[in-house]
Amino acid sequence: MKAIQMSETGAPEVLKYVDLPTPRPGPDEVLVKAHAIGVCMPETMVRKGTYLWMPPLPVIPGIEMSGTVVEAGAAVRKLRVGQTVFVSAREFEQRAGCYAEYIAVRESLLYPLPAGMDLDQAVGLSNYQVAWHVLNSALQGFQYQSVLVFAAAGGVGTALVQLAKAAGKRVIGVTSSGERAAFARAQGADEIVDRGNGDVVDQVKRLTGGRGVDLILDIAGGPGMIRLFDALAPFGLLLLYGRLQGPPQGNIHAAIEKKPVRSLAFRHFTIHTLDDQPELRARATNELIRMLHEGTIRMPIHERVPLSEAPRAHRLLESGQVMGKLIMKP
Repeated sequence: MKAIQMSETGAPEVLKYVDLPTPRPGPDEVLVKAHAIGVCMPETMVRKGTYLWMPPLPVIPGIEMSGTVVEAGAAVRKLRVGQTVFVSAREFEQRAGCYAEYIAVRESLLYPLPAGMDLDQAVGLSNYQVAWHVLNSALQGFQYQSVLVFAAAGGVGTALVQLAKAAGKRVIGVTSSGERAAFARAQGADEIVDRGNGDVVDQVKRLTGGRGVDLILDIAGGPGMIRLFDALAPFGLLLLYGRLQGPPQGNIHAAIEKKPVRSLAFRHFTIHTLDDQPELRARATNELIRMLHEGTIRMPIHERVPLSEAPRAHRLLESGQVMGKLIMKP
């Protein structure tokens, strides 16, 4: 089979398009033929060698795939040849293996898909997994009516906008251009804060009559995060779910207590909190499959890149130009 393999970390060119033996499924495994393969930020960190949960090298990277069962082991009882499935390496011991034409997976770790589901859409479920847990697991019942979503035109940002809007919330998306603003509005954002039009906090205050928003979802962190507390309404929550600009800098405690005192809160979320909670992961993913099947959510596809061009896919993802989901086709 054809696959992407990396034997060293570094620039996108370490992703090599190679011939490898097609895996054979064990007794409790099925062989899945890939239809679409997702491209995610964690995979760029694996490629660079900066991922905290780094798989051993050499490795076939990749955490998401949609495809069809083409062979089943003797002990397989539920899945059948011809069944379409979603493969999430978040269910694996090592988060890797999906940048390939075929993958052998234990039956119990796969998510069956309804007949007729768009498999290009299904591969975007990994973005919705993060978004669902941000808005449900991480909030722990926190009540909010308005939410500010950073990177609202990105993969996870699109999922956050759609899920928050489906829950009936007022969604303000943060984007960096008119094109991305129009895209975020098309996903359900009620209003847009354009970073090119001035200070984000000032724009949020204007949109909310000075009150601020109940919830801020930030993926960047870094030196600019501390300022965002000024955009929160009383009893508001700032949730950080990524560190694209590095760890938060500044005195968070002082920002929370800044007068006038508004009883603010801060939480840092990582999907790895769920590593030992398979039941919750399954419940969320099955709920998302239902929502996708019913049309409540739909991930726009930015581009379909051949698997052989994985280095270009990584460069494109890291360029900040992607709107919605970037996928590869084997």
